[in-house]
Amino acid sequence: MHSTSIFDNHFDTFSSQEPQRAPIGVFDSGVGGLTVLRQIYQQLPNESIIYVGDTARLPYGIRSQTEILQFVREILHWMQQQRVKMAVMACNTSSALALDIVRQEFNFPILGVILPGAKAAVQQGQRIGVIATPATAQSNAYRQAILEINPNVQVWQVSCPEFVPLIEQNRIHDPYTTEIAKTYLEPLLRQEIDTLVYGCTHYPHLSPVLRSLLPSQVKLINPAVHVVAACSQELDILGIKNTHPPMPTRFAVSGCPQQFTQSGLHWLGYTPMVEQVCFADAVVS
Repeated sequence: MHSTSIFDNHFDTFSSQEPQRAPIGVFDSGVGGLTVLRQIYQQLPNESIIYVGDTARLPYGIRSQTEILQFVREILHWMQQQRVKMAVMACNTSSALALDIVRQEFNFPILGVILPGAKAAVQQGQRIGVIATPATAQSNAYRQAILEINPNVQVWQVSCPEFVPLIEQNRIHDPYTTEIAKTYLEPLLRQEIDTLVYGCTHYPHLSPVLRSLLPSQVKLINPAVHVVAACSQELDILGIKNTHPPMPTRFAVSGCPQQFTQSGLHWLGYTPMVEQVCFADAVVS
């Protein structure tokens, strides 16, 4: 089902006449990318945003590269039709498996979370742990990015398949979640890490649980903070930072809008208006 939005015409007009007023597209498999959206609200309060949650196909972290690439292309084609000026992959799995390929295929800047997160980690520590989805961990994207910046640090990665479903089900404070987190962190604690990278944009939602299990000196790196700082720099370089008041954020999901509305209220502090979209319809085969 493809529904039109009350914002469509406004976004259209701005992007054709005043590129700085065109929206930024932000996408994730679900609510994880809301951690990036909140950072945009803080760091870039004038920007209009289209937020995409591919909730019908989550979690991405257990998918193959072929599947991820197809999903990302479909979403970016749809965003292109909405005339975005930039896209932010608020998804580590997509950033690891698809970013370099789709950057060659679209004519607007696409930013991923891994490089900004890796840079921040290297500035903070020498013994770096990364918690990530199975696909991101298997891709070795964080390890490669970190060691490219500083080959003298040490990096350990742990795959955390259960975190995203637990977060999507809003089970942060469930005792089971704490037990799972202990299991995932145990090998990293054995290595006496000094820095922990959230290798998935969902994971900052777990920060109260993780903080309670980690020694106080371990620094937590939230790549969402750093990708938005990179986004701000890029907008400045291109001269397309918006100086006008923003449009209301537009939310589009591939799954159940009501479910996302409830999660959105919990994570954003307001009730988002959510439309359902079939992103595959955007690609003409």
